[in-house]
Amino acid sequence: MKALVTRPADNAAPVADALRARGIEPLLAPLLEIEPEPDGAVRLRGALAGVQAVLFTSANGVRAFAQASDRFELPAYCVGDASAAMARIAGFRVVVSAAGDVTDLVALVASRLAPNNGPLLHAGGRDTAGDLEALLAAKSYGVRHVVLYRAVAAQALAPEVAAALRRGEVGLALFFSPRSAETFVRLARQAGLAEQCKDMVTVALSGNVAAALSSMQWRAVATAPMPNLPSLLAVLDEIVPA
Repeated sequence: MKALVTRPADNAAPVADALRARGIEPLLAPLLEIEPEPDGAVRLRGALAGVQAVLFTSANGVRAFAQASDRFELPAYCVGDASAAMARIAGFRVVVSAAGDVTDLVALVASRLAPNNGPLLHAGGRDTAGDLEALLAAKSYGVRHVVLYRAVAAQALAPEVAAALRRGEVGLALFFSPRSAETFVRLARQAGLAEQCKDMVTVALSGNVAAALSSMQWRAVATAPMPNLPSLLAVLDEIVPA
C-alpha cells in the first residue's frame, strides 16, 4: 500500500521513514513549497532588540531564522517537538517544546516568562495557524511577528502522484496543515480524481486539518488527538495494524 505524504519536502523525511518502518510505501506529494524571504536578516535586525525569547510555530520558521540570524543565545520556545528538534540542530542553546499547538505554546510561555522582562519575537511565515500574537497580548505580552518565509501552494499534482491515484494504488493520505489539505482537495478535483479519493483513508494532524478535508468524500478521516507526529502515527497504527 502507498501513502501520500503531503508535507513540504524539507519536513517529509521523518514521516517517510516512519511509514517504511511500518511496511507502507511513502509517496511524497509536497503541496506547499517553502520560500525564505530574501530580506530576512534586515527584518530581524531591529526586531530582535531587547527580546527575551524567540517563538517558533514551525520547523520552517526555525530554518528561516537560522539563515537570517546567529542569535542562538536567545531561548527558543517551540510549538512542538519537530520545531524544537530543528532549533537544537540550528544551534539554539536553550530550547523548550510545548508539545502541542499554539494554545499550548501560549500556556508554556505564560508559565516560564514574565511580560515585563521584554517582548517576544515570533519568527514565522505569512500564513500561521492560530493567532499567537492576540493570545499572548491578552496576557499582557508584547510580541513582534517577523515574516521570514512564505508557503507557496502547488498549482497541480505531480504527474507521478496523479498517476498513482488514478491507478488506485494509494490507500492512505497524511495531512499536516489546513492549507495543504485545502490545496489537495482543490488539485484532486482539478485533475478529475475526486472519485479515487472515496477509497482512501486520511489521517489529519488536527481538527482544523480534518475540517479542511470535509468538502471531499473519503473512505474515512481520522484525526490525531494531539497535533504532533507521534500522535498521528499512533492513529495510523490503529488503522493499519502491524
